[in-house]
Amino acid sequence: MPRIRGASIEEHHEMVWTDLAEALRQLLLERDYDSITMGHIAARAGLARNTLYNYARDKSALVQALTERAAQPAVARVAAIAARSEEPATERMRDIIEAFLRASRDQALQPMFRPGSGPLVAAVPKGPDNPFNAIVAEVENVVRDGITLGEFRDVDDVPLTVELLSGVVRAGAERIGRDPATFAGTMGAVQEVVLAALNHEPKQARSHQ
Repeated sequence: MPRIRGASIEEHHEMVWTDLAEALRQLLLERDYDSITMGHIAARAGLARNTLYNYARDKSALVQALTERAAQPAVARVAAIAARSEEPATERMRDIIEAFLRASRDQALQPMFRPGSGPLVAAVPKGPDNPFNAIVAEVENVVRDGITLGEFRDVDDVPLTVELLSGVVRAGAERIGRDPATFAGTMGAVQEVVLAALNHEPKQARSHQ
């Protein structure tokens, strides 16, 4: 029986998941995703390979599980912001963008936003099983609120609009990943681009009224 770390089985599992996230992060700094094996991850995390298979059946399942765990705080934060229905949709959208970009700096999520992360991102399932799907759903709700309140223009396809704008947010997260010192400026630019796409009028036009 493997040695149990921590005061309980639950604490032991939490410590192992933390080790697995750090092992994958370190390996991604050294080699490309496709060349990383479960054996590499187990060795870096200090686990027997058979033990690792108790946590995930393969590398894709491990990446999904790690991403879900890492995304939980961001999902909760975005949901809390979206639920502030007494506040303007514009302010909620601005705060959601900030919350997500701050979350992208977390070490456990950083690999998803590094240059060359395409294969890693592709390993995360699309649709309802995607760990970020809950965030997308909350953003869509805020956009619909903004349309209903007259803050945002009436877009024909809310899911498509959010999908396209998520590319802007991801580009911002990737830039911050390359150069953390650009966080404030990049966050402001992302907020401006997203809101300009949703608002009725460009900022300059409103300033002349």
